[in-house]
Amino acid sequence: MTHMPFQYSTTRNFCGLPDYNNDREFVILGAPVDCATTFRSGARMGPNAIRDASMMLTDGVHDRYPVDLSRHACDAGDMPLPSGNTSAMLKVVEETIKGQSPSTNIVTIGGDHSITAGILRAHRKNHGKANIAVVHFDAHCDTWPMHFDEMHGHGTWMYYAVEDQLIDPTYTISIGIRSPADDDARHFLHKKGGNTISARHAMKYAPSVMADIIKAKVRDRPAYLSLDIDCLDPAYAPGTGTPEIGGLSTIWLSEVIEELQSINWIGMDCVEVNPAYDHGQITALAAATFVWQYLSMNAAKIS
Repeated sequence: MTHMPFQYSTTRNFCGLPDYNNDREFVILGAPVDCATTFRSGARMGPNAIRDASMMLTDGVHDRYPVDLSRHACDAGDMPLPSGNTSAMLKVVEETIKGQSPSTNIVTIGGDHSITAGILRAHRKNHGKANIAVVHFDAHCDTWPMHFDEMHGHGTWMYYAVEDQLIDPTYTISIGIRSPADDDARHFLHKKGGNTISARHAMKYAPSVMADIIKAKVRDRPAYLSLDIDCLDPAYAPGTGTPEIGGLSTIWLSEVIEELQSINWIGMDCVEVNPAYDHGQITALAAATFVWQYLSMNAAKIS
């Protein structure tokens, strides 16, 4: 991206990107909602916190993927999401994503993790039933079962995505998992053919090795990246609703992401940034940087 000497006079679009334009390959969408959180609320403030922190990334381009993002990406603002009714919220998410061109790579900044279920519903329309791989970074397995329609939560979306055949679990991998869970939830993805790698185990691999493991799992499937910021250790991401100690480091995860350019990415979300508990914007900046890396490495494929 070209140097922006007037950072503080721009609108707070992500990285100062232009407003929505349907000829851009990448679209940023905000999901300001936290009606499905279970501990500390405030993730609805995450999208604009990420946008604010992203202004730190406007002085130039990515060193490995030097692309002017303003030529490829735009910020479409926030989705008009209802609060207090999770099913209605997911329907708006699904319809908004469906309203984009099938070829558009949409990056959703949240917001709590329940939004991913709505996003994957929309992607199933374009990519078929159970045909999508998922790369999932998180402290939590997010495979707790639902018992009633309104039991959608930020810890249930993976269970829903597998059971409703939104994704193919045999091409799905969860990394960074370390929270307390019962045996059924902890082993759910593994029993369905997927991989779950704890934070303790993952950090023993060099980033390039971890990236190779991910690529071997996903193969050539259309793949979706879901990044819950609480995959990071609270030392690197205190601003989140459900922190868990013993997590990933920012440099390790940053290097892993940069090694995943060859994957056939169809979209990404970065969720659970909670600025009410952030310090010095370090959580929001981490989230903004991961999104910036994703956009840069994918835009570089078509530049």
